[in-house]
Amino acid sequence: MNLFFRYDTNMKIETQYTYEKMWAITNEAELLRIIEEEIGDADPKGALAYVKEAIKTGKTISVGSCKFREKK
Repeated sequence: MNLFFRYDTNMKIETQYTYEKMWAITNEAELLRIIEEEIGDADPKGALAYVKEAIKTGKTISVGSCKFREKK
């Protein structure tokens, strides 16, 4: 079964590690690096696609010690 995620390419994603107090807007390359750091050998592009789809509904998603949300 193939899952295809559609998301806005202009979406701004903010990240925050558990030890940080402020959210930061993060670019796509940095998002992939963060996710790869947190999940290791798993598929970072697939995880990023899932995060982008999930945060569209206003949720905050955690991957390891980093949280992701869409900037409104």
